Amino acid sequence: MDLRDPGRTTQLELAIGARMRARRRQLGLSQSDLAERLGVSFQQVQKYERGANRVAATTLLAAAHALNVSVSWLIGEDAAETGEDGDEHVFRALARPGALELLEAFNAIPDPRARQAFLALAREMAIAAPPDTVEGGLA
Repeated sequence: MDLRDPGRTTQLELAIGARMRARRRQLGLSQSDLAERLGVSFQQVQKYERGANRVAATTLLAAAHALNVSVSWLIGEDAAETGEDGDEHVFRALARPGALELLEAFNAIPDPRARQAFLALAREMAIAAPPDTVEGGLA
């Protein structure tokens, strides 16, 4: 990765933030809980998770420790070492506001037919969206 390319570094910041958010939520931690462990404000954690602020190396190390993962997992190096790139697409998608909440709501629907209807609705809405507003796509 060419770290001099601003677009690539922004992607990395978004991926790190998405991984931090996913892991924090998996552990049942609030942004305030993580902020306390990192010695920053919860607003700063919000900025990290959105990819709005870069995470300093010392903070990245502290975050990995607080979230019980490796630094390489937070930056996506585990997938790069094995040649798998699928996780990065998922974490970039989950970085969008509301994406994780949408997934949690989908998983909470007990009826398989209702889940299929929800998915069909989402796909129809994606098709109806103007092309310049759709990032990625539904597979």
